Amino acid sequence: MQLLFQAEATGRSVQSVLETDEYALSDEAPLDEFARSLALGADAMRAKLDELIKRSSTNWSIDRMPSVDRNLLRLAIYEMLEVDEVATAVTIDESVELAKAYGTDESSRFVNGLLGRVAHELDEA
Repeated sequence: MQLLFQAEATGRSVQSVLETDEYALSDEAPLDEFARSLALGADAMRAKLDELIKRSSTNWSIDRMPSVDRNLLRLAIYEMLEVDEVATAVTIDESVELAKAYGTDESSRFVNGLLGRVAHELDEA
């Protein structure tokens, strides 16, 4: 989620963020390969993910959403679409917990509701 957030905030791609010395030299734990592939995949599919978010959001335009929520949704929907090894319910639960930790007071309910609508739409497809 941090990679997507940083890429969006700086107007760059996730790959560009990963290639910077600033990121490579950070004191944080090294990025595991699964997290890296999620961030790169979500970034590559941003337009498609944003379209799914727009269709599932009833009262919020994607530009009005807090950046943390928007990028968390992108990451979760990418995982729902492209990572068969992780159950949709697990993705939603983990996303809600991240929203509680990093989002606003309303983020967890918003993320849960929107991801539930996306999951329902994907099940019907």
